[in-house]
Amino acid sequence: MTAPDAAPGPVLGLRERKKARTRAEIQRHAMRLFRSHGYEATTVEQIAAAAEVSPSTFFRYFPTKEDVVVRDDYDRLLLEAFRAESKDLSPLQATRAALRHLAEMFAGLTPEELALEQDRAVLQLAVPEIRARSMDEFLRIFGVFAEVVAERVGSQPDALPVRAFVGALLGVVLGAYLPTGGGGDWPTTEASFLPLGPELVRRMDEALALLEAGLPL
Repeated sequence: MTAPDAAPGPVLGLRERKKARTRAEIQRHAMRLFRSHGYEATTVEQIAAAAEVSPSTFFRYFPTKEDVVVRDDYDRLLLEAFRAESKDLSPLQATRAALRHLAEMFAGLTPEELALEQDRAVLQLAVPEIRARSMDEFLRIFGVFAEVVAERVGSQPDALPVRAFVGALLGVVLGAYLPTGGGGDWPTTEASFLPLGPELVRRMDEALALLEAGLPL
């Protein structure tokens, strides 16, 4: 994926851009192999060979095989955009504004990049090991976002109002993102997911607008 280089936030230096390209290349080859051979049948060694890196380089970018599916730059870019928003905005208003910047980036993704993201979304629910790792990543994101929200409002990340806000925020976004279905038997086909792009971000923003209005039912 190359789009993150063009997203709002600090301009990346040469070293960081090279690392971003290497990470994207590893992920691109991994997803291609997963689609061709299946997730379980694909090894880290095969991914590294396809991306023309060593297995040790793979693990520098992705600590586990599951991380090559779970990890991306979007949360970091969203947090950078959130930090850059006017301090006059409430945390929820700043989140919605940052999300609109992300929508602009998604609009610039190529069909190949969109297909890769769609594959990642499906695998995160279809493969138990990846689903478990996704929960670890969700908890990490919760902590990081609590820090930036606390920074904006002059509080502490472990303050109950901050944690309650971040929990509500992430829950609403997750509800807009997850495919239609119910219980523990989530649909795990591409057709079950709203395609990544401006339309998905619009749906997330609509959900955040409901949160801002007090979640009227």
